Amino acid sequence: MRVALLSDQHANDVAFRAALADVERLGVHEIVCLGDVAQGGAEPAETLERLRAVGCATVLGNADAFLLEIPTDSPEPVTEQQLEVREWTLSRLSAAQLDQIRAFEPVVRRELEGVRLLFCHGSPASYDDVLLPELGGDALEPFRGHDAALVAGGHTHLQWTRRIDDGLYVNPGSVGISYDRHAEPLVLRALAEWALVTVEHGAVAVEFRQVPYSPEDVRAAIARSGRPYADEWAAQWA
Repeated sequence: MRVALLSDQHANDVAFRAALADVERLGVHEIVCLGDVAQGGAEPAETLERLRAVGCATVLGNADAFLLEIPTDSPEPVTEQQLEVREWTLSRLSAAQLDQIRAFEPVVRRELEGVRLLFCHGSPASYDDVLLPELGGDALEPFRGHDAALVAGGHTHLQWTRRIDDGLYVNPGSVGISYDRHAEPLVLRALAEWALVTVEHGAVAVEFRQVPYSPEDVRAAIARSGRPYADEWAAQWA
């Protein structure tokens, strides 16, 4: 059984198309989206429409929830620029697409060949939880005790994996906003990241994928979108 994990499209439909083409080429039994679909980029409606056409289970991410309601207790500051982009994004979405976001799930569970899998955005406890390779201790607690051979989450836009107790934690990276967190200044890479999970004979294997796409196509989509701060956003793509 092969499951494709896609996360954090952030309204970059150019990247989403590239990732899905790679998924289709390889062939999978199921696609699961780990959230943060439509806020941030230039193609929110297009990205949601493509997700609807795929028909996959989707986890609610913090950026999805941000479109539904401005948080009063966000662990990250909400900037005026984010609020302006949010208002523009909402102006592009239909009532049906907002209902689509409302239908996203807190977590998605699967059992394949007797192997339990748990899919979330930040952690199974909260879409705001952050886990990075250098963190341990309390940061690991939300990922423990779920009786799952694999826990997969997005949120941090970083492809990586590690063992947590008897299970495997996997982050598939970001479809729509890939970057090197160690580079200064930050430059967005035209690579759609996702992960292929294979369950076979009671074991779980993970393959990380990075699919190139055209930064010119992204910049063109931004230019015709009317998104606030379009020039600044377009300039970030390598």
